[in-house]
Amino acid sequence: MYGLIARWPLSAAPEGTDQRLRDYVVGESLARFTQLEGLRFKTWRMAPGEWFEGTYVFATAAARDAFQASFTAIAETAPGTVMIGSPPIEIAPFEVVAVAEGPEGFRAGAGPGAE
Repeated sequence: MYGLIARWPLSAAPEGTDQRLRDYVVGESLARFTQLEGLRFKTWRMAPGEWFEGTYVFATAAARDAFQASFTAIAETAPGTVMIGSPPIEIAPFEVVAVAEGPEGFRAGAGPGAE
């Protein structure tokens, strides 16, 4: 599997950005990415006040590379960039060596506070 991260800093983001990001991901972005061809899964990660990151895992290198090229081209105006007030500090591919699914399994949807 073939991964990609896009990470934004939150240290200088406007107050309330953490919640705006949560609302955007759950209200809009989640549904859009469930339809992305070639994507196995995407995880949105955040250390509030520190960083926000999209972690993508694709079935093929070609799907990952095509998404990386298209995202890099619009990163300066992406919704996350607009909310945060600065572009990603890192857009980087990586290799997924393995994925272990534990007894609790994967659950698609919103994280803490939305259950």
